[in-house]
Amino acid sequence: MTPLSRTYSEFFASEKSSGVLLIGCTLVSMALANSAAGAGYLDFWRVEFAGLTVEHWVNDGLMAVFFLFVGLELEREFYNGELSDVRKALLPIVAAIGGVAVPALLHFGLNAQSPTQAGAAIPMATDIAFALGVLALLGSRVPASLKVFLTALAIMDDLAAIIVIAVFYTGEVSLSYLLGALGVFVGLVALNRMRVLSLLPYLLGGALMWYLMLKSGVHATLSGVLLAFAIPFSAKVDDQASPSHRLEHALHKPVAFGILPIFALANTGIVVAAGWLANLGTPNSLGILSGLVLGKPLGIALASALAVAAGACRLPQDLGWRHIIGAGLLGGIGFTMSIFITNLAFAGDEALVTGSKMAVLVGSFAAGVLGFCVLRFDRRRPAAADDR
Repeated sequence: MTPLSRTYSEFFASEKSSGVLLIGCTLVSMALANSAAGAGYLDFWRVEFAGLTVEHWVNDGLMAVFFLFVGLELEREFYNGELSDVRKALLPIVAAIGGVAVPALLHFGLNAQSPTQAGAAIPMATDIAFALGVLALLGSRVPASLKVFLTALAIMDDLAAIIVIAVFYTGEVSLSYLLGALGVFVGLVALNRMRVLSLLPYLLGGALMWYLMLKSGVHATLSGVLLAFAIPFSAKVDDQASPSHRLEHALHKPVAFGILPIFALANTGIVVAAGWLANLGTPNSLGILSGLVLGKPLGIALASALAVAAGACRLPQDLGWRHIIGAGLLGGIGFTMSIFITNLAFAGDEALVTGSKMAVLVGSFAAGVLGFCVLRFDRRRPAAADDR
C-alpha cells in the first residue's frame, strides 16, 4: 500500500478534534436558541453590517474561504493524491457518483412536483470533517486505505456540491459583474502561467473576484474554488515552496477550528418546536433522512460493486465490502454542506429551512452512529479484510 503523505497525515490527524468541536458548537447553538436568551442569540445573526447580515457574512464570506480550502484540497488530489492516477481514482469517483445520485433521487421521488423539490441536493453532500472525525475515533481498527478512500470520496462529493450550487442555486445573473469576475480569474491564471509565486496578488484578486461574484448573483463562495485553481501548484508531494501548499497549510486549522465552528453556531440555532418529531414525517424531511441514512451507503456500495464486477477497478488489498458499507454510512453525515445547501434551496422560507436542518442533524447523527458501529464491530484485523 502506498504510504500516506505528510500533508494527508496532518490533515487526517486534525479532523477528530475538528469534528468534536463542531458537535460542541452545534449543541451550544441549539441550547442557546432554546433558552431564555434565544431571541437575542438569533437576532445577533440578523444584525446588518456593511450591507449584509452577520449570518450572510458567515455564509457568503467566511464560507468562500472554506471553499478556497476545498478547492486547494481538490487541486492537490488531482495532481498527486488519490485522484491523480485514473486507475486508483476510479473507485472513489464511481462511489461518489452513486453516493450523490441515489440520495438525490430518493428525495426527488418523494418531493417531485412540489415546492420542496428544490431540496433534492440536500442529502447528496458529505461533511468531510465529521466523516473523517468519526473514522479517526476508530484509530487502527480501520485500514489506512479506507481513510484515503473516504477522503477522496468526500472531496468528490464536495466537487459535485460545488457544481450543483453553480448550476441550480444561482438567482438572477448580472452579466457585467459575472464577466468582471471571470476577467479577474483569467488575469490570475495569467499570473500563474508567468510563475508569479507570491500569494499577495492572488489573494487581492480573489477578494475582488468574490465581490464581483457576490454582485453578479452567482453564489460568492464559488470564487473560492476558482481562486484555488488559479494559484500555482507544485506536483512534488509536500513541496512546501508551492504557493498552493503554503496556503492550504495556513488555512487548514483556521478553517477547521474557526470558520466551520462559526458556521455551525450561525446555522444550527434551531428552535425545537413542539411538533418537531412529527415534522420529520413530511416528504421533505423523509427525503433528507432516507437520502442520508439509506441513499448514501446504498449508492456508494452499489456503484462500487458494479465497477468492481465490471473489472473497471478493484478494492484495495486491505479493504472488504463491510468497509465500503461503513464508509458509505459515514458519507451520510451531511451536516455542514447539507445545511449550506438547505439555506440556498429554501431561502426565505424560515419554517422549511428549520425543518430541513433538523432532518439533516437527525439523519447525520444516525448515519454517523451506524457507520461507527459497522466499522467498530468488525472483529477482523484490517490487514485480514479479504471478504471481497
